[in-house]
Amino acid sequence: MEPQNPAAESRAAKMIREVFESGRPVSYVRTSEEQRVAAVLRAVRLDGDVLPVWTWSLTEGFASQDGVRESGTGDPRKALDFVVAAQGPAIFHLKDLHEPLRDHPEIRRRLRDVYDACRDRRKFAVITAPVRYLPEEIERSVAFLELRPPDAIELTDFVRRETGVPPEAADRAAVALQGLTIDESRYALRRALAVSPTLEPECLPALYQEKKLLIQRTGFIELIDDAGRLEDIGGLDILKKWLLERRKLFQLRETLAAEIVPKGLLMMGIPGCGKSACVKAIASCFGLPLYRIEMIEIFSGRHGKPEGAFVEACKMMEEMAPAVLWFDEIEMGINSTENAGEQGRMFAFFLTWMQEKTSGLFVAATANRIDLLPAEMIRKGRFDEVFFVDIPSQQEQIEIFKIHLNRRKVDSAGFDFQQLTTFTNGWTGAEIEQCVVSAITRARLADRPVLEHDLISIAAKQVPLSRTMKEQINHIREWAFERAIRASANQSGR
Repeated sequence: MEPQNPAAESRAAKMIREVFESGRPVSYVRTSEEQRVAAVLRAVRLDGDVLPVWTWSLTEGFASQDGVRESGTGDPRKALDFVVAAQGPAIFHLKDLHEPLRDHPEIRRRLRDVYDACRDRRKFAVITAPVRYLPEEIERSVAFLELRPPDAIELTDFVRRETGVPPEAADRAAVALQGLTIDESRYALRRALAVSPTLEPECLPALYQEKKLLIQRTGFIELIDDAGRLEDIGGLDILKKWLLERRKLFQLRETLAAEIVPKGLLMMGIPGCGKSACVKAIASCFGLPLYRIEMIEIFSGRHGKPEGAFVEACKMMEEMAPAVLWFDEIEMGINSTENAGEQGRMFAFFLTWMQEKTSGLFVAATANRIDLLPAEMIRKGRFDEVFFVDIPSQQEQIEIFKIHLNRRKVDSAGFDFQQLTTFTNGWTGAEIEQCVVSAITRARLADRPVLEHDLISIAAKQVPLSRTMKEQINHIREWAFERAIRASANQSGR
């Protein structure tokens, strides 16, 4: 890594430089990216100077950045003796010293000697390890750092070095790679270069595949590939207009005050009326990947305590930003039936996190059992807006029928949709889609085109959700009447 312009200094380089400038002689960096830390250490400038870097491991001993090895320093005690005796400013990168620290009291004692020998002499010992282990004897003397995944600055620099593509393509790839380590980014780049040697926009899905492998390891986060489009959703004109306006603000987030950058929205309403389809369309509209946190999986117990899994998921998603994050049926994990214990702590964390999360993460939450949602969640400041998605109006039903028929390449030019909707009063969008699927199935079995009569005959026999769950739907509408904005202009407002 070449020395960077301070104006374009990466997050990792800035963090380590500031620790050195404070004079802290011993640092502990928890990370599995040893090579990345080594590159950052070689690039750090103090008062304009690049300090020589010595690297140590238990198997190789000390070696200079020129590859010159210092014999006899494989033993941890002798390695620390070498640091104490070294003359002149230098950085000493100690890999996996946590194990000798754990097992040998004399190593812990000698590290305290290193602290005294390096202090105020521009000598810095940096311990790196994939786990945290700081003995009590030295804990207050060591600066502990968590190395987060590389930011856009570091990734852009990496992409340019690896590929030599133009700055615009490198910037685009860097945004798609955020959340990955440098090694993971290298594998993702190789996938993308096979699609487009110049990293054109069509290679982005290949970059996201490496992210998919990463989040699959969690077991409770999913990367959604089948993002839809706003124009493929019938009705909901108020919601669509709101999203298009917020898209402009979200794209300008780096230049706007944090308080006006969109945080996210909460959609509540009748099951089957398009909430999930809308979330998928948000990601497409914003040009971002879509991740879904599976609340049921978090509470399954298969991934440790739900509280820890939930916090891990939220923090991981911040590293993946920019992105759209979907909490599906959020009321099943965060609701008002529990106000203490683990679920209460999760709720408190979520409220704080929504206030403080990175501006590059747009949260879209959906809920069916809206009466379970705590009042604190729907107040202004948590989400930018709360929308209520009701059963589509007659005109919206016609629009939904046409969308589903066109998507399946059915010629509906001669259909009388006004007549059809006399049989679909109170239908949800999901019920309309199923009617279309059933009609196509009937026509395919008869080896003929789909007819208007197919739709009508199926619709006449179907009992809609609005009739079988009339009381529950009325309860939902009453609850949402003064708490949410209607997603469609065809229904009454607040």
